[in-house]
Amino acid sequence: MNSPPYPRITPWVGRLIIANAVILLLSLTLFTSPALVGRLAFDPAHALARPWTFLTYMFVHGGLLHLLGNMLMLFVFGSAVEARMGSRSFIFYYLFCGVGAALFALGLSGFMAVSPFYGASGAVLGLGMAYATFWPDAELILFPFPIPVRARVLVAVLAAADVFLAVVYRSQSDGIAHIAHIGGLIAGYLFFRVQALSHRPTTTTSRPVERVVMVQSSVPESSRPAPASPTRRRRIDADPVAAEVDRVLDKISALGLSSLTAAERRFLDEVARQKKQEH
Repeated sequence: MNSPPYPRITPWVGRLIIANAVILLLSLTLFTSPALVGRLAFDPAHALARPWTFLTYMFVHGGLLHLLGNMLMLFVFGSAVEARMGSRSFIFYYLFCGVGAALFALGLSGFMAVSPFYGASGAVLGLGMAYATFWPDAELILFPFPIPVRARVLVAVLAAADVFLAVVYRSQSDGIAHIAHIGGLIAGYLFFRVQALSHRPTTTTSRPVERVVMVQSSVPESSRPAPASPTRRRRIDADPVAAEVDRVLDKISALGLSSLTAAERRFLDEVARQKKQEH
């Protein structure tokens, strides 16, 4: 799809928002000891002795404003990304970016002082990378400025802001991992690079020949999709969404409904929902 789905709370986004809100509430009411927060925060100096902090730091926040900022971005970026990736891949990617941010901070601690930190910002910035990868030209409004900003530009601005704040707070700690957030962004980039490489077509000569023979022997001649006509080629260039619908329908015609992946089924459901809203 060439545009993200309308934001709505998806399953794992909802669970993450609730978990972060409950943990903040408990830390402000029942478990108010700073020592407990220190045991959950990520401290590069004690990271290997406290391996659980590679995950727990993502669910601890320094206050209501810190939580609201992260959860707003989680909702905006995460809902669309989860709808596109699927819930299982989404939660893996979210935790991957969060752990990546912690590992990045651990590596930096060998060259510079990195204070203990907490917050979901590293994982959330990784979601921003995913959003900008799927929909780089989608326009977002950056509150309170009523000016639309392209997703790729917004993510670059957020990364630049983190670098700036890391320099400002270099000599003191505000408990927020500004420089570590870049690690979440890098982890997201590496995730999609590895995924792209793993789906790259093979360059050998023997395997493609085997595939052609298998397709010819298992799919009837009458059910194979016809080559794209010049008219259809123009439609692909003009409307990528329609082109993707054609591709999925051709796949159903050739291989049956059971051949669709979970992402392709969600794509058809989303298109059908949008058509109903238009009518």
